[in-house]
Amino acid sequence: MLASSPKKSKRNSYTTGRYAEALSALYLRCKGYKILDKNYKTRVGEIDLIAKRKSLICFIEVKKRQNIEAASQAINFAQQKRIIHAAEYFLKQNPQYLEFDQRFDAVLIGATVFPYHIKNAWQVN
Repeated sequence: MLASSPKKSKRNSYTTGRYAEALSALYLRCKGYKILDKNYKTRVGEIDLIAKRKSLICFIEVKKRQNIEAASQAINFAQQKRIIHAAEYFLKQNPQYLEFDQRFDAVLIGATVFPYHIKNAWQVN
C-alpha cells in the first residue's frame, strides 16, 4: 500500500481539525455558551474558539486525536503561551470584554466522538 502524499495528509488533518472545531462549537452551544469567534488568527497566535457565557469569556483550544490522553498531551506550553498572547490581542481589539472573567479551556475529542470539555485547562501566571 502506498503512503499518502504530504499534501493529501495535510488536507486530511485540516479537514479533521475543522470537523472537531465545528463539533466542539455545537457541544459548547448546547452547554449555554455563545460562540463569539472561530479560528481567530493574529501575528502572535491562533485561538480555535472564543466563547462567552454570562460574564465569562473562554479561549478554547480544540484537539482531536486517537484518544483523550493523546489529545491532552498535544497542548504544549509554547502553544498555551501563543493562545494567551492571542487572547490579550483579542481583548485589546474587543474592550467590551475586558471586565469579563477569563478562562482558558480545552475541548478534547478522541476515538469516541463525544467531546470532553476541560474548564480552566491552564492559567496565566
